[in-house]
Amino acid sequence: MNKEVRPLGIKIPAFNLQEMLVVLVIIGVLVLIALPNLMPLIAKAKSTEAQLQLKHLYHTQRNYFLMHAAYSTQFDDLGFEPPANTTQGGKAHYEYRILSASNTAFKARATAVSDFDGDGVLNVWEIDQEQDLKEIVKD
Repeated sequence: MNKEVRPLGIKIPAFNLQEMLVVLVIIGVLVLIALPNLMPLIAKAKSTEAQLQLKHLYHTQRNYFLMHAAYSTQFDDLGFEPPANTTQGGKAHYEYRILSASNTAFKARATAVSDFDGDGVLNVWEIDQEQDLKEIVKD
């Protein structure tokens, strides 16, 4: 086990503390400039979760309808388990509910549990038996 021994007085090339702090400040300023422009993209990316989950819920409702000639108001009947949202310790950004279900129709809703862009408005999506996916409240 030979360790390389360096004689005292030989310097290794590196950055000093001031140079590192300047780089961090520049990165921080660039993030602050870019963040407001990225907020709509972040909200759009998070809304994709609601769209995918509601489409999955539609397919489970459709399968249930084909077997029972009616739609269900219960997630357990459908075999659909809504993901745990951020207020429940999960990673989902939406809360899911079946608003109504009958022999001929159903309506389900996904409501955001947090305000994505800080304007006080929560994003809401709905889907029905025709697979008509609509953004009811835009965030």
